[in-house]
Amino acid sequence: MGLCLLLVPLVGCGGRPAADTARSEVQRLLDRRAEAVLGHDEQGYGATGTLAGYAELRQVPLADWGYRVTAVRTSADGATADAELRYRIRDYDTAPVTASRTLRLERTAGGGWAVAADRPARGAGQQLWDQGAVTVVRGTHSLVLGTGLSAAALSPYARLADRAVPAVTDAWGSGWSGRVVVYVPRSLEDMAALLNSPASSYRGIAAVTTGETGAPAKAPADRIIVNPEAYGMLGSLGRQVVLTHETAHVATRRATDASTPLWLSEGYADWVGYRGSGRSSDQAAPELQRAVAEGEMPEELPDDGDFSFTGDADRLARAYEGGWLACRMIAERWGEARLGEFYRAVGAHRQRDGAVEEALRDVLGTTPEEFTADWREYLRLQLG
Repeated sequence: MGLCLLLVPLVGCGGRPAADTARSEVQRLLDRRAEAVLGHDEQGYGATGTLAGYAELRQVPLADWGYRVTAVRTSADGATADAELRYRIRDYDTAPVTASRTLRLERTAGGGWAVAADRPARGAGQQLWDQGAVTVVRGTHSLVLGTGLSAAALSPYARLADRAVPAVTDAWGSGWSGRVVVYVPRSLEDMAALLNSPASSYRGIAAVTTGETGAPAKAPADRIIVNPEAYGMLGSLGRQVVLTHETAHVATRRATDASTPLWLSEGYADWVGYRGSGRSSDQAAPELQRAVAEGEMPEELPDDGDFSFTGDADRLARAYEGGWLACRMIAERWGEARLGEFYRAVGAHRQRDGAVEEALRDVLGTTPEEFTADWREYLRLQLG
C-alpha cells in the first residue's frame, strides 16, 4: 500500500499517468470545440471556453477543422497544450493545411478544462483569422479572404484572379485544380506575420505564393498572400500580372521541386503573367535594359541567391527579368508547348545536379553553354 501511495502523484493506483489523463481530457475538449466550429454552433463553442476566434472564423467555408494534441503541461492554476491544427477550405484544399498552435487552459468549477487562449505556437506564423474577422468573397475560380476590408474592397481581387486562372490554364494546361485562394491582410506587417518573417523581407513585393515548391500529389491548395501596400501602388495591368504570376506558381507546384532553379520557376511565372499583355522587353525589363546599356551584360543566368528578397532590389529585379527573358526566348524559338515540356522535365529530375542540363539536351536539343550564349545574344537584341 505504501508504494502505491508514493506513486499517486504520478500515476494513481493502477491508473494512467496524470499527463496522459490530462492529454486525453484536453483532446476531448478540443474535439468538441472543433465540432462547434464546423457546425456553426456558437453556444457549443462557448461551452468549451473563450468565444475568441469564433466570430473571426464564421465566414470561412471550412470542410474540416480539428486538433491533435501533442503535449500538455499542467500547473497549479491551469495548463498549456501544444496542438497541431488541421483544416481544409471547402472546394479548394485537397488535403489538410497544418498549423502549430499553443492553447492556454483553465480549470472549470466542475473540474474540467476550458480554453482560455488559442495562439500560434512559438516559431509558427499566424492564421488569417488571428488578425481579425475574415471577410470572404467568392469568384468563379477564386476565393478571396481578407481582414479589415469590406466585401466591396475584396471583389476586385476576385475579378483579377478569375481572369488569371483561365490565362494560366491556357499556357500550362488543365492538369491542376483551376482554383486559387487569395489572402488579403490589412498591412505589410500582417502579411509578414502570416509568413512568419520580418516585414522588411517583403517590402516592395506585391504578393507571394506559399508552398510552391515540393509536390506531393495530395498537397493542400497554395495561398496567394498579397502585400496590400506594394500591390496598391500598381496600375491595373501590374495587378493583373502579379495575380497571374502567382496563379502560375499554384498551377506549376506539382512540377516544381528542389531541382527547379528560380530563374525557371520565377521566369516561367512572369512569362505567363506577361503573356498576351503586349508589354515589350524594355517595358518589362527596365533594370536589365539599364545594365545592358551600361555595358554590364550578365555572364550567366541568374542563380538562386539573386532572388533573395533581403538583398539588393536592383539585383532582384534583374534576376526576375533575366529569368523571364530566358523563358520568353524558349517560347519564341522552340514554342510555348516545348517551354512547358522543358519545365516539367527539369522538375521530374528530383535533384538539382544535372536537371537543367538533361532537360536542355532532351527537350531543347542544346547544351548549357549554347543556351547561355543564346540567352545573352537575346538580351542584346531585345534590350540593346
